[in-house]
Amino acid sequence: MMKRMAIGSIVVATLAGCASMMYTAPTEEQTLAVIKSSFQDRGIAKIDRLNQTELQKACTQYKDNLPIQLRAKLEKAALASVKYPADGKFFGDFKQGERIAQSGVGMQWSDRPDTVNGGNCYACHQLAKEEISYGNIGPTLYNYGKIRGNSEAIVKYTWAKLWNTHSFNACSSMPRFGDAGILTEDQLRHVMALLLDPQSPVNK
Repeated sequence: MMKRMAIGSIVVATLAGCASMMYTAPTEEQTLAVIKSSFQDRGIAKIDRLNQTELQKACTQYKDNLPIQLRAKLEKAALASVKYPADGKFFGDFKQGERIAQSGVGMQWSDRPDTVNGGNCYACHQLAKEEISYGNIGPTLYNYGKIRGNSEAIVKYTWAKLWNTHSFNACSSMPRFGDAGILTEDQLRHVMALLLDPQSPVNK
């Protein structure tokens, strides 16, 4: 009997100890503090890159599964932020567009401030079939213009998607090339030509 009581006491004590060690999820502030403690300003890369926009905070809060009304509100605001070419010219040189798509330089701590940013498009997408090294995080863009055509609606959609991808997918992981100042307006024109020009390797 005494042996049973002793064993019972040990079990109770063990369970009590486990209960006191139960995991408590850190708060958002605690998590951010830990993340920021792992980073520091270095070269052109500053710690303020960890600061989220209201849209990014919402996507984090809802784990990319936003309520329908909130998603619509955020996408509408993102679309309103898009700056279309003032001169109405959407297209540049697809050859330059291909170089931009291939280039992954720019905005890294090891880059000079005057480094011309690339788009690094091939990291996530297939574009020209001649390039066999590409990522598949995003959909294939091969034959993008051939499939969709170049109507005014498609041209404006493509520009808006490049400028601020959140216009059509609030929690998209694609960079906001125009809105975030990653690519210039001229660079965006070249990428537009790469995607939509019938003579571009993307559409061959």
